[in-house]
Amino acid sequence: MSSRILPEFDLLVPTSTSEAINLLAHYQNRAELISGGTDLVVAMKVRHQSEVLISMSEVGGLDYIDFNRDSGLHIGARATVAQILETPEIQNLYPALWQAAWVFATPQIRTAATVIGNVLRGSPAGDCSCALMALGARVILQSQNGKREVPIEDFWTGYNQNARQSDELVVEIIVDAPQQQTGSAFRRMTRVNEDLAKLNGAVRLDMDGNVCRAARMAMGCVGPTTLRLPKAEQLLIGEEITPELLAHVADIVPTEISPIDDKRSTAEYRLMVSGVVMKRLIEQAATAAQ
Repeated sequence: MSSRILPEFDLLVPTSTSEAINLLAHYQNRAELISGGTDLVVAMKVRHQSEVLISMSEVGGLDYIDFNRDSGLHIGARATVAQILETPEIQNLYPALWQAAWVFATPQIRTAATVIGNVLRGSPAGDCSCALMALGARVILQSQNGKREVPIEDFWTGYNQNARQSDELVVEIIVDAPQQQTGSAFRRMTRVNEDLAKLNGAVRLDMDGNVCRAARMAMGCVGPTTLRLPKAEQLLIGEEITPELLAHVADIVPTEISPIDDKRSTAEYRLMVSGVVMKRLIEQAATAAQ
């Protein structure tokens, strides 16, 4: 546990979405949003300086996870990672997200950390972020001017950076309902769950028997943001999943990533294992789609 003392800041506690948005409009870049605080509080002890914190703890109506076949999955701004694990529809229909939540940090952190907080963090090691990219999630932002929708692959603009404007509140994430033969899977590589991933990946496949109709593949810890793998995806579309095809995909994956050396792993190791990880994820997702 760090013994560093937090810097001084003003804490504002709105009780409604509209009040939170009005505060964001007033303070702009001087304010930071906080909900679970599992990442921001640590950053504030080390390097992060915020004049004002706007706490979402008392804002009602945003801690929901809803699903129906027409509108898909809706995850509110205050929904926690632990709530993902408690939602049977996610386990059954969006297994990549459920699997990401299962290995996310510790039970204590999962009860506080929000799914949207993981997305806003913009870390390429974000486990829920990787799964949501593979699932084709959309981020819904709201300001005094109304709402706008951003595909998750366009939401991250750089390391720890995203497309949210200073006067906007991310109110929910939406994932379309899966097709009848849709399967997904998530996997991470790390020493223990408490560590950040040294590499993670997720796959969603829409299948027609053994033939892939559509594919989304995401990988984290191999670039400044979580990455789509369009070349590998294209290899799958319209093809039967065979050992030969999987071997080809495994060869292509390292050409689409740009990992670096850091304290958790080396670029060489990440390049070596990335294709194998993605091959196994495709097999897992294809099985889940049956």
